[in-house]
Amino acid sequence: MGWNLRRIVAVTVAAAAVTGMTAACGRGGDDVKQASGPRIAIVTRNFTNPYWAALRDGALAEGKQRGVEVNVQAGTSETDADGENAKISTLAGQGYDCFGVVPVNASNVITPLVPVARKKTPILNLDSQIDPAASSAAGVSYASFIGSDNVAAGTLAGQKMLTALNGTGKVVILQGIAGEQNGINREKGFTEATGGKLEIVQRAPADYEQDKALQVTEAILKAHPDITGIFAANDTMGLGAVQAIKNAGLAGKIKVISVDGIKDALASVKSGDLYGTITQYPYAEGQLAVQACIAAHSGKQIPQRVVAPIAFIDNAVVDQQIASFPKPFAPFDNPLAPLVAG
Repeated sequence: MGWNLRRIVAVTVAAAAVTGMTAACGRGGDDVKQASGPRIAIVTRNFTNPYWAALRDGALAEGKQRGVEVNVQAGTSETDADGENAKISTLAGQGYDCFGVVPVNASNVITPLVPVARKKTPILNLDSQIDPAASSAAGVSYASFIGSDNVAAGTLAGQKMLTALNGTGKVVILQGIAGEQNGINREKGFTEATGGKLEIVQRAPADYEQDKALQVTEAILKAHPDITGIFAANDTMGLGAVQAIKNAGLAGKIKVISVDGIKDALASVKSGDLYGTITQYPYAEGQLAVQACIAAHSGKQIPQRVVAPIAFIDNAVVDQQIASFPKPFAPFDNPLAPLVAG
């Protein structure tokens, strides 16, 4: 489909752009500046999920390259809203100049962000949408939203599933955390792309966890032994589904497509177990967050929305992505590049 190619090329510049920019800004034997500029705090869900660990690594690497202090904290699990809120509350009193936050759900981070907003400190909503109405009622606003287009990711997954199944078949959707917007958007895109063509026989939450997805998929295979495809809202669930399929002796008979592009998923694509993954490049998202904070701190107007890149990774391009991991294997359009050049 035309938009897919355009998205991979059009939304895909930061690896090349970021590499070029950071090299130009570096100095000294290790090409890294001494610490200066804004102090940046980023809080995400957890570091157990490789996706959030990659976002952390991208932010820390960009901060080191640009000579700014970056502190990345997290809760202990995908659903640890209390732990994440505690991290935000602690950091809120430590004088950071910019915050980036990935919420557990649409509203959990709003209350601990109130003192940050009162100080007029720029706040970035990262990856998962925070409820705008509830935020406004609490007096919290966001300088920018930085994240992938999850509806587009689900749409792309649906299109690729149609191709994999020759346009017909019974499929299952493994959902993430109930009420979590990214998973909802991915499911929406997939459902719309496959509507009237593939029969979705079951939708089941697995909380973005591999072990739970394994158990859920085992039960689904007993209830629906004739399914031919599974769409998992993230890679860890996709890997759990792949294992359940193997355990049932159905390897090669059910196509699994998931979202995130984590290292284990790439290895699974290369081995032929996972049909494909929609990679969202969290490493680049972390880099973009730091760049946005630097631009905002210097008084520059940053875009209200910065779309991080996505790409479909199958056997045709998996070697390229593995070689570039965790960075995109092709350049993408980075609207923050001119704001932090120099």
